[in-house]
Amino acid sequence: MVFRSLATAKAIACLIPASAIADPVQDFYRGRNLEMTVPGSSGCDYDRRARIVSRHLGRLIPGGPHVIVKNMPGGVGLQAANHLANTAARDGTSMTIVFQNMPVLQATGSPAVQFDARRFGWLGNTTSSPNIINSWHTTGITKIDEVFTKELVVGASGVLSTGYVYPAAMNQILGTKFRIVGGYPGGNEINLAMERGEVGGRGSNSWASWKSNHPHWIAEGKIEILVQIGLARAPDLKDVPLMLELAKNDEDKQVLTFLSSDMGIARAFATTPDTPGERLTALRAAFMNLMKDPVFLAEAEKQQMDIEPSGPDEVQKVVESMINAPPAVIARARALLAPSAK
Repeated sequence: MVFRSLATAKAIACLIPASAIADPVQDFYRGRNLEMTVPGSSGCDYDRRARIVSRHLGRLIPGGPHVIVKNMPGGVGLQAANHLANTAARDGTSMTIVFQNMPVLQATGSPAVQFDARRFGWLGNTTSSPNIINSWHTTGITKIDEVFTKELVVGASGVLSTGYVYPAAMNQILGTKFRIVGGYPGGNEINLAMERGEVGGRGSNSWASWKSNHPHWIAEGKIEILVQIGLARAPDLKDVPLMLELAKNDEDKQVLTFLSSDMGIARAFATTPDTPGERLTALRAAFMNLMKDPVFLAEAEKQQMDIEPSGPDEVQKVVESMINAPPAVIARARALLAPSAK
């Protein structure tokens, strides 16, 4: 009788259409809202990328949830990262686009860090476009060599932002003469300050962001690209040196390479630690499918937004390599950042 009952149950199961079989991930996400936090202000490159991703990601997640973007600026990205690690729901309904400097701040022991970036549920990265330091055309400075003999005032946000860290590191290691004016709320405000003549350049901005948000400034020669920060030169900036290429010895190069390595997560997205495995898998699959989705790519192209994706495993490797960097390199980087953190 037991065998007959089992046989009957199997026969009935075979008659149930596949569409009627419960999908726990689809059932969970159906009718839900997903929150995507942005650590920057409205209109910055992080914000624009988060919004274009939010408009298309939901339809690729089982259940078709609606993705809502929420700006959470503060602490040069730390507020959003701390929120993701400690406050956001750990059920697969919270995501953020992570400021790239989070691993550096964690590795160097910033007291404001309340997360372990290695435990984030990384979904993938949208571009590895390098950061650049630029001058405004009215300064007359067109090459990084000139900043070794002539002061260039550059704008930055918080003292732990890349816009502060990069020129400060170059001053201390290489001997450049950047004067850094911090305290701007975001990149848009620094751009306005350049136009008004308050500063003569910007301490850091993504090359992809310049091409997407201000292509006319590039075409008209309003900005001069002085140096790029990354591990490889951008194909369309072959004549602009990398920061690490300016190092005078191996020890300096190791530190500058460490500070440049976060370009591997230039515009990466993550969900909370401890997100249930099947939901994390679904979110990762949806994100990577989005990176080749024709509708999404068409909108990105229309906005002149670089999409050069890398997967969650690659992002994880970048994060772990930075946080687990050699102690001597981290110690020197910490010493470099200490004046900025006061």
